Amino acid sequence: MSRPTAPRSPALATARRLAALCTLAGAALLAACTTPATRVVLLPQEDGKPSAVVVRTENGQQVLDRPYLQATAPHGTQAAPTVDTVDPAELQRDHPQLFALRPPAPQHYTLYFVSGGTVLTEASQLTVQEMLAAALARSGADIVVTGHTDTMGAGPRNDALSRERAAEVRQMLVQRGFPAVRIEAVGRGERELAVPTADEVDEPRNRRVTIDVR
Repeated sequence: MSRPTAPRSPALATARRLAALCTLAGAALLAACTTPATRVVLLPQEDGKPSAVVVRTENGQQVLDRPYLQATAPHGTQAAPTVDTVDPAELQRDHPQLFALRPPAPQHYTLYFVSGGTVLTEASQLTVQEMLAAALARSGADIVVTGHTDTMGAGPRNDALSRERAAEVRQMLVQRGFPAVRIEAVGRGERELAVPTADEVDEPRNRRVTIDVR
């Protein structure tokens, strides 16, 4: 039987853990799985976004694309997995250790810049301190830094400026002690405006870097 495959997400990672727990964990949890089988349950994501996982055996596959769908593949057979729905309350009651393994929800921060460059506003400099403290306190955390611009100037220049802003924040975090290998910095230019505007509009809320600590 091949392992379940899925896009990376906290909910799907937890689904994988359920499969592992029902097949490899101690006797207490195996007792809850009355028939020896691999079971995969898709849990909802913290932010409510849709997700999916594919459960494959040698003779078939099932797609779980709604929270609390369960795929079951009994041991000793090569049949395709069967799908049913589990009760959320019963799942939490019967598998408390599963929910204890769920990673904490991502934390989101936004930093703003003075027009035309990579200098943070004074308020955002304080936000950096708060964000860094939260990231350092989170075991194994990684950070995604995404730079953005307003619509002032040409598109190619704004693409470069957004990357520069993300790189500036990344370097700031590295200098303050966060591991460089756990920070990803990207730029989106003026493609994802926080406040939709026409071209050549000086909008401070669009001159930003968004940060996800996860």
